[in-house]
Amino acid sequence: MLDKVKNVIIVLSGKGGVGKSTVSTQLALAMRHAGHKVGLLDIDLCGPSVPFLLGLEGSDIYQCDEGWVPIYTDESKTLAVMSIGFLLKSRTDPVIWRGPKKTMMIRQFLTDVKWDELDYLIIDTPPGTSDEHITVMECMREVPCNGAIIVTTPQGVALDDVRKEITFCKKTGIRLLGIVENMSGFVCPNCTNCTNIFSSNGGVELANHAQIPHLGTLPIDPRVGVLAGSTASVLDELPDSTTAQVLRGLVQHLDAVTAAGGP
Repeated sequence: MLDKVKNVIIVLSGKGGVGKSTVSTQLALAMRHAGHKVGLLDIDLCGPSVPFLLGLEGSDIYQCDEGWVPIYTDESKTLAVMSIGFLLKSRTDPVIWRGPKKTMMIRQFLTDVKWDELDYLIIDTPPGTSDEHITVMECMREVPCNGAIIVTTPQGVALDDVRKEITFCKKTGIRLLGIVENMSGFVCPNCTNCTNIFSSNGGVELANHAQIPHLGTLPIDPRVGVLAGSTASVLDELPDSTTAQVLRGLVQHLDAVTAAGGP
């Protein structure tokens, strides 16, 4: 039930392990920091990381007459979270389902969650271009979706898979809001100098090639990793970090895009 949701943003990547869930959670926290009411929907069925990243593992969800009730991170109810991870007994429990059951669960999460009024709903999706993505896109045709943010890392093997994701979005009519390059360089926790331990600027080059905006470059910062398992925003804890600067700019960009014309 998305009738009370003003804006829907999908976070995608053609490659697993690029930090898509971390970007999704920190983006949600940054939007809350900016004064928005935010929902975060984790439909990565095989690797639901959001409950762990926000310190919400073990939370119980229940159903009411209007559908699934999301988990709120605090009494202000400014950040609501729903994930398949809440239905598993343990983080180590695998989801061993065939395609039709996965499709059914994704449809249920997209249509049967009782979201209150939200400024943004961020949807963290599985990597790749499989059945799960097709289901998401089919459901998104029935609701106003503002577009997708693509997450990549700078290495060539990741960029090759992300190019497929961009092609998938264009063929299915998903608006591409831009690319975020993650894990680009390592920030020393002592001196804060950034060293490119992998390649760099791959996301910039891909954005130029695909003619879509480059939304920022996020480094590997151990100080950000320490925040995993809590609802602490980088903007509060590390306001002068590169990660905070990029997230602040990303929120401003999304606010401008949605204000200019919505989906």
